Amino acid sequence: MSAQAWVAVSAAALLGLLIGVLIGRRRHIESRRSRIATPVAPTVAHLLQRVVSSAANGMAVLNRHGDVVMHNPRAAELGVIRGGCADQRAWKAAQQVVERGAPVEVDLSPLSHRGREPEAVVAVVRPLGEGYTVVDAADTSDAVRLEATRRDFVANVSHELKTPVGAVGLLAEAVLDAVDDPEQVHRFGTKILNEANRLGALVTELIALSRLTGGERLPDLAVVDVDGVVAEALARCRLLAESTGVEITVDGPSGLLVEGDRTLLVTALSNLIDNAVAYSPVEAPVSVSRLLVNGVVEIAVTDRGIGIAPEHQQRVFERFFRVDPARSRATGGTGLGLAIVKHVAANHGGEVRLWSRTGTGSTFTLRLPAHAVAAETGDPPSLGMVSEPLGPPSGVELHDRAG
Repeated sequence: MSAQAWVAVSAAALLGLLIGVLIGRRRHIESRRSRIATPVAPTVAHLLQRVVSSAANGMAVLNRHGDVVMHNPRAAELGVIRGGCADQRAWKAAQQVVERGAPVEVDLSPLSHRGREPEAVVAVVRPLGEGYTVVDAADTSDAVRLEATRRDFVANVSHELKTPVGAVGLLAEAVLDAVDDPEQVHRFGTKILNEANRLGALVTELIALSRLTGGERLPDLAVVDVDGVVAEALARCRLLAESTGVEITVDGPSGLLVEGDRTLLVTALSNLIDNAVAYSPVEAPVSVSRLLVNGVVEIAVTDRGIGIAPEHQQRVFERFFRVDPARSRATGGTGLGLAIVKHVAANHGGEVRLWSRTGTGSTFTLRLPAHAVAAETGDPPSLGMVSEPLGPPSGVELHDRAG
């Protein structure tokens, strides 16, 4: 072979070798990229760990010796696991489950409630086989509080209904005994009528409150004229005000609009005005004013009455709570008026606020989102002159507790 031919063959061999190296390297890179891009399928154990960790309930797996094999963060939050060890009540329940082979329910509520700990925790311990058990715990604090509220409500309703019903029975007996005395018959008959009216008002407000707090669908909201609501509420309360000698002053037309149910809004405002009149001294003024503040309509009812002590201000919206029980019963109050106001406001996307000072008076402010047209203009309404309110309708402390 000539030298020239040998050089050509060598060059071709080197070129082929170089191409082979480059192809091999490219395949290696592509293979590596493929391994990186393709995730490794999680194992069953990993999936199980994810399920336990993301569970809403507190979950913990115990072995036959009571050791914690696995648990999620929620189990520690609910107190099922403390310091890496299972609650003794859960461990005893787990032993029973292993012996019987059937689930056991156990109360794991904190023995002493502190801070943000749940008030009530209930767990179900189930067998997993081979001495393993799983503790499935749930926070039942809301259910416990709801049941306590229901019991209190039933007890209060029973007491409130028993009083007028008992009074009607006694007064009816008095009428029968005084059948020959027209003056006494008239006297006792008037009292029977008053108790019957009080009983009817109580039943009506109980039904209204049940609808507001229950699952019943409320009427569709419509555009409501605030001035019309104020006028109708004043008409309802005028007789009571005249009979007690309390003057009601009101500002001029505002032209404000809200979205809501007119009947419910009139009921809420009437309750506020009735409450103000009932707790005002003779000839003391009660004022009603309207204002648009940052897209919110504020209807403030101010009285110059006895006021509300600070320790009572957080409870006045509770069902059947009365600052002065004797005075409330004397005026025929049911103890449900302010609770209804609170729930009407909440169902309209609003709230009710309270400012009060003992011996000076109180201002209750019903705050409702303004209708879109009124809120967009931002123009303040034209208001007439009214007595200076005791407290500012806006920017005051909110007392909106569940009743």
